[in-house]
Amino acid sequence: VQLQASGGGLVQPGESLRLSCVVRGRTLRRDTVAWFRQAPGKGREFVSAVRSSGTTDYADFAKGRFTISRDIALNTVHLQITGLKPEDTAVYYCGSGSGIILSSVPLETSYAYWGQGTQVTVSS
Repeated sequence: VQLQASGGGLVQPGESLRLSCVVRGRTLRRDTVAWFRQAPGKGREFVSAVRSSGTTDYADFAKGRFTISRDIALNTVHLQITGLKPEDTAVYYCGSGSGIILSSVPLETSYAYWGQGTQVTVSS
């Protein structure tokens, strides 16, 4: 199983990025795939997830500026971020897992497989 996150970079406030997570060895038809982020000196926090049904979930701070989507054929999950702010600076990780109940979607421990992370830095 391999998850490969990409798409991060150094951007100015207000700009947009699209992160991608390619999942190999798992199928999006069975797994929930989530994005978490970890800012310097902080723990990993839930951002968004797309469940096997296609239903999406967002952390409160992510509603409105973050959009998660998936491409079943390419086994890829995207995270579009608009209006980037300095406080969005973090390493963004994607995780995959199966059999995750709704209340456990935001929990890091629900995901058995993780990608290496992609750095997003928002600075003027």
